[in-house]
Amino acid sequence: MLLIITIVAAIWGCIPELANDCQDMTNSASTYFSIMIGAVVGSIISWWIYKMQKKTSKLQDATLARISEVNERHDEMLKRIQLIEQRHQATLEAILNIEKRLEDLIRRG
Repeated sequence: MLLIITIVAAIWGCIPELANDCQDMTNSASTYFSIMIGAVVGSIISWWIYKMQKKTSKLQDATLARISEVNERHDEMLKRIQLIEQRHQATLEAILNIEKRLEDLIRRG
């Protein structure tokens, strides 16, 4: 960045406060010089913001992928629980049928 400032200062003149034996910059040269410095600083800030947003976007994508994976596991677990409940219900009904048969056998016997 210092190289850019030096080149621009050499093209349009120099700043008497910073260097000896130089011609003072005109108002228009000073304005253009300030615009160029502003563009460089603005570009650096824009690049930095872009880099940070890209990093944040990658983290968000990774988080969303992880959430999706957890949701899939959750659905699998719910299906397994449902199957276990169905088996439990079938087992309970079988036990109740056996109990009913035993009661019938006891009453007859």
